[in-house]
Amino acid sequence: MHRRELFRLIAAGAAFPALNSPTFAMLREAQSTPSYAPKTLDPHQNATVIAMTDVILPATETPGAKGAKVNEFIDVILTDWATATERQSFLAGLANVDERSITLFGKPFVDTSTAQQEVLLRAMDDEWVRQESVPKPRTTAYQKRDQQLNDPFFGVFKRLTLVGYYTSEIGFSQELKEEIIPGSYHGCQPIGTKNA
Repeated sequence: MHRRELFRLIAAGAAFPALNSPTFAMLREAQSTPSYAPKTLDPHQNATVIAMTDVILPATETPGAKGAKVNEFIDVILTDWATATERQSFLAGLANVDERSITLFGKPFVDTSTAQQEVLLRAMDDEWVRQESVPKPRTTAYQKRDQQLNDPFFGVFKRLTLVGYYTSEIGFSQELKEEIIPGSYHGCQPIGTKNA
């Protein structure tokens, strides 16, 4: 599977929660390095993504999306995995979040209170759920692929947030309490000694 195909599966909701080993390994590649600097998201867009992911997955007894640096995962996906059209669509959806926030609260999303951010994201989530519940006409595989590219922004954003979080070290090990390689590895060890 190629990265662009996997991006389409994430956007369609098919890559999560059924992460098989090759898919999981590929998604782990999209996790950022400690010195990562966003390449697609400008500082304001990055701050908006951080704020949105933090509302979706806030810190509890384990770090949330902000602590797991899901914003950097999303930037890697947009930079290395998405097509130019997918990237533009995502960034337009992100700009729309600010437009809606300014209409509702008179300021960009990052400048609103946590309660206001929750109100806006809940409204977007409700719209997305309503759109998803509308029966879709039968389509061919190519038409389905094209529909996935036009998936509502919030659905894609929410899926990327969940996949980014649960493939991070924090989400996978601390939240899910899973191990990438269960058990312990002891390398080459003698099987036993022979009595002479």
